[in-house]
Amino acid sequence: LHRVDRRQRQMCIRDSSYIMAAQKDWFISWFDTSYYHILYQNRDDTEAQLFMKQITSFLKLPQHTHILDLACGKGRHSVFLNSLGYKVSGVDLSENNIASANLKRNDRLQFRVHDMRESFNEKYNAIFNLFTSFGYFKDDAIDLKVLKNIKLGLYQEGIAVIDFLNVAAVVNDLIPYELKSIEGIDFHIRKKIENGFIIKEISFEDKGEQHHYEEKVKYLDIHKFKTYFRKSGFEIQHIFGDYDLSPFHKETSKRLIFVVS
Repeated sequence: LHRVDRRQRQMCIRDSSYIMAAQKDWFISWFDTSYYHILYQNRDDTEAQLFMKQITSFLKLPQHTHILDLACGKGRHSVFLNSLGYKVSGVDLSENNIASANLKRNDRLQFRVHDMRESFNEKYNAIFNLFTSFGYFKDDAIDLKVLKNIKLGLYQEGIAVIDFLNVAAVVNDLIPYELKSIEGIDFHIRKKIENGFIIKEISFEDKGEQHHYEEKVKYLDIHKFKTYFRKSGFEIQHIFGDYDLSPFHKETSKRLIFVVS
């Protein structure tokens, strides 16, 4: 009987471990792996830097501005904002990302691990959420919680910049299958729109092991965002369609960028 009980307990532990792994948020497992950075290593920082120059100039942010880079990754936007003279705090859920970003820290550039679903311990003049680092959650209430955290994390005259993809353009340009060979790894990438999400399935083999990851971003159009902002207490000040701050056009713009306060 004791052997049976012990076996049952072991089975329960294995089952619960499997359930916890299955329920683990995709962005925790994917962003914290080295393969994510291999796949996206050729991103052009020129475009990101242009956007930071354009938006900070447009907003006329003074040099004493303290900017929070929310979901900062390895800190590429944070580092450049800091080079423009701003005090910057970068936060990200990935411990590996923050460890890498911390190699570039200084007295006006700090990084720490933080989950955007949790409130902030201080306030900021501006909060930037860049490069589609929003809309990862199935439940609308969690998206609203993130926006409310941003609202509460701003000083009274503070502003937030939310940089999202334009879902209509994504649908028009969707490539169902793509193969990318990087550093000897063949990444098989399949894209689809399903159950209200834009889904990218990434599978590959490395060192004899098969790997499979997903990226899931909620299908959020301009009307859904307007509902979100109204419910979270934000007012929209500006809407742009690209990193040059051109006007937003539903069918053709590559980005959907909001300035809210």
